[in-house]
Amino acid sequence: MATALLALGLVLVVEGMVWALAPGLIEELLAALAALSPQGRRLMGLAALALGVLLLWIAKSLGA
Repeated sequence: MATALLALGLVLVVEGMVWALAPGLIEELLAALAALSPQGRRLMGLAALALGVLLLWIAKSLGA
């Protein structure tokens, strides 16, 4: 449970930092995402999911 809270906290820190430091960039990225097809967004989501699982696996292998 503590690991899940740590992970959620880290996500919120990174997300908050991006919104605080570059709100204009976020708006441009959201517009670019809206221009993609639903299948393109789905593929990007699957790629992000796969990368996240890979990073978790690497961290677990390193003993984190």
